[in-house]
Amino acid sequence: MANNTKQIAKLGVFTLAIMNVTAVVSLRGLPAEAEYGLSSAFYYLFAAIVFLIPTSLVAAELAAMFKDKQGGVFRWVGEAFGKKWGFLSIWLQWIESTIWYPTVLTFGAVSIAFIGMDSATDASLASNKLFSLVVVLAIYWVATWIALRGLSWVGKISKWGGMIGTIIPAAILIILGIVYISTGGENQMNMKQGFFPDLTKLDNLVLASSIFLFYAGMEMMGVHVMDVKNPSRNYPKAILIGSLMTVAIFILGTFALGFIIPAKDISLTQSLLIGFDNYFTHFHLHWASPVIAIALTFGVLAGVLTWVAGPSKGIFTVGKAGYLPPFFQRTNRRGVQRNILLVQGAIVTLLSLLFVVMPSVQAFYQILSQLTILLYLIMYLLMFAAAIRLRYKLPNAPRPFRLGKGGNGLMWLIGSVGFLGSLMAFVLSFIPPS
Repeated sequence: MANNTKQIAKLGVFTLAIMNVTAVVSLRGLPAEAEYGLSSAFYYLFAAIVFLIPTSLVAAELAAMFKDKQGGVFRWVGEAFGKKWGFLSIWLQWIESTIWYPTVLTFGAVSIAFIGMDSATDASLASNKLFSLVVVLAIYWVATWIALRGLSWVGKISKWGGMIGTIIPAAILIILGIVYISTGGENQMNMKQGFFPDLTKLDNLVLASSIFLFYAGMEMMGVHVMDVKNPSRNYPKAILIGSLMTVAIFILGTFALGFIIPAKDISLTQSLLIGFDNYFTHFHLHWASPVIAIALTFGVLAGVLTWVAGPSKGIFTVGKAGYLPPFFQRTNRRGVQRNILLVQGAIVTLLSLLFVVMPSVQAFYQILSQLTILLYLIMYLLMFAAAIRLRYKLPNAPRPFRLGKGGNGLMWLIGSVGFLGSLMAFVLSFIPPS
């Protein structure tokens, strides 16, 4: 009877695919790619092949190998290259997410600004640095307070926020774009650019390299590999389905924005809300603009909450092993890593104060986004290298999910593609955007 219960609890292929989509998809980055017109589809597909799929498959093997041991990337990289390198990898994941909060929360501030009914006033408020600073700090500290309440609160809000603030708005945006074009709406997207971009212009590739971060976080889904029925066959299938759905949402969502906003008017922080606003105006659905703005704000809170509770938990686990001072090992009565969350909040608050000295909200957003990418990509370079190294250091270790039935050829192929793709994005991130 116990075996039957366990079997029922296993995840199906489609369920895991949907979990992958919910964990990875965020709409805030769509404006950055909408500037590229048709060629944005090339970037999305290219990044999926050289980053998203390799990350998912390599993380699945590593997660299955160490399914009984905590630590995530700390464990994977540490077993391959030593615990100092393992600590570096988990620290990069944590500090990357800490720097990332102000950028995603800037999008939350813009969403709140667009809750009003006057689009011109809303846009003016969204570009106000003081307003953005206050909202960023308010949402972040609310998320931290919820995280301190324990995992049950985090789980409920994250689940509903993902659906209400990401999946449903994405579907609405895509449907609006399709109906707009099919009913004769004026296409604002530059269709002359073509599918293949001009790869000789390196400065134009910089914003495109940020697409790798759109797909970041998939390594955390590797922990579910042993919860899938027949993981060696069904996990890759779920990854492929989830990846195709993720790429489809990104491509169609980006096109939907491009259809309604001219490339020269695209703003990294405001264009998603302006796009919705323009569609609702076109279809005489003015009442829907505040509704979608509230939904997107809730989605931002849920996304931030997931990450506030995630990497900080990883760094806490490593700290308990003796890699951090006792101060960082303390918890509240619910067992939540209180001191790490408070220090994290202090860093986020200091970074957010950069709003005051940056020339614009958009400049602040772009600089922190690029810094986030650089830190996260170093962690991925370590992860891909560790996966290959472990094939030789621990050749006989049990691998419930293994890339390739025999030999190391497939691991070399997929690991090398992921490593080189991450390295390329890392180098491109140093080139100033046009």
